[in-house]
Amino acid sequence: MGKMIYLMGKSASGKNAVYTHLLENEVLNLKKVVPYTTRPIRAGEVEGTEYHFTDEEGYRKLEDAGMVIEARVYHTYYGPWYYFMVDDGSIDLSHSSYLVIGTLESYQKTAGYFGRDKVVPVLLELDDGVRLKRALEREMKEESPGYEELCRRFLADSVDFSQEKIKEAGIDRRFLNNKLEDCLKEIKEYIIDKMREES
Repeated sequence: MGKMIYLMGKSASGKNAVYTHLLENEVLNLKKVVPYTTRPIRAGEVEGTEYHFTDEEGYRKLEDAGMVIEARVYHTYYGPWYYFMVDDGSIDLSHSSYLVIGTLESYQKTAGYFGRDKVVPVLLELDDGVRLKRALEREMKEESPGYEELCRRFLADSVDFSQEKIKEAGIDRRFLNNKLEDCLKEIKEYIIDKMREES
């Protein structure tokens, strides 16, 4: 039986870099789950790679069809943005293991859907000052930087990833992403141990 590795962390904590390295690791052999979103596509993103991009009407149709595994809405500076995972036939835990990026809230919903024994949480942590600097540098590369949204997201992370919520989710292992190479080594060992456990 496969596992779903659920990668989480506050914005700009290095999730994308960790995600890319884990996907490329041949020993882990993790498959990609492409989530869906109604937010506008960013510079450099490709449809079907980072996300499936749709609009609110597309989200409602999938929800009405009973295909939405978990969903969350962010009331952003630009209006509501939905992020969600869809049971579109691309996930088969009986044959493969998968890698997903999400939030603490989406992790809990996904674990409830597939079973906690099948969903492995990987929570990244990084100093807030380092995160804010990274987020600002990334936003400055956008054609139309959204500094208001960057600030909203940064502040919301403090609530979304509070110590109380982490404890409530049953997460007792965290990975400090100060040095990517060391962090990746620790995460890979953890995933291998989890994949060896009986489902």
